[in-house]
Amino acid sequence: MEMSKTKEIVLCGLFAALMAVGANVSPFLMIGGVPVTLQLMFAILAGGMLGRRTGAKAMTVYLALGLVGAPVFAQFKGGPSSLLSPTFGFVISFIAVAFAVGMVLERKRSFAGYAAAGILALLLNYIIGTNFMYAALSFWAEAPSGFSYTVAWGWMAAYLPLDLGVTAVSMVILQRLYKVVPSVQPQYVSK
Repeated sequence: MEMSKTKEIVLCGLFAALMAVGANVSPFLMIGGVPVTLQLMFAILAGGMLGRRTGAKAMTVYLALGLVGAPVFAQFKGGPSSLLSPTFGFVISFIAVAFAVGMVLERKRSFAGYAAAGILALLLNYIIGTNFMYAALSFWAEAPSGFSYTVAWGWMAAYLPLDLGVTAVSMVILQRLYKVVPSVQPQYVSK
């Protein structure tokens, strides 16, 4: 069953708004100069609740809002200059995260499905985000002395425990929502 256009527009807007809130839930809490956010959680929930197609659309709406100047990115930033931020790759990754989680959970809603969706979400977030950060700091942003690809990945170790916890909590939320509110399950498959 395919979702109505009106419902899709409303849900995309809702999850874009949730991403903006998640980006700024603690605008001044930083680890190594990078703000701590709940965006990964909302990207996972978007894919799990809306399905791969609509979840990815919602994350694209969020990204587009920020690029046109709405202050929806972390620390209430926005605008085209955000593209040059070393952390912008993580924002891009949320589209892939929502799509991947939706794709996995549309097919398999078991412990293995939730585990696979969570691991895939975290891998995509880190691979896209860290590689973009490395490229930004290597080519157009000022990299610290001794910066290397290994150092970029080493920086991510500080975030890994938090992100593992957020991913696990997101999967539990989805699993509980599916049991309590069956209509939340992505039942529509993209054409």
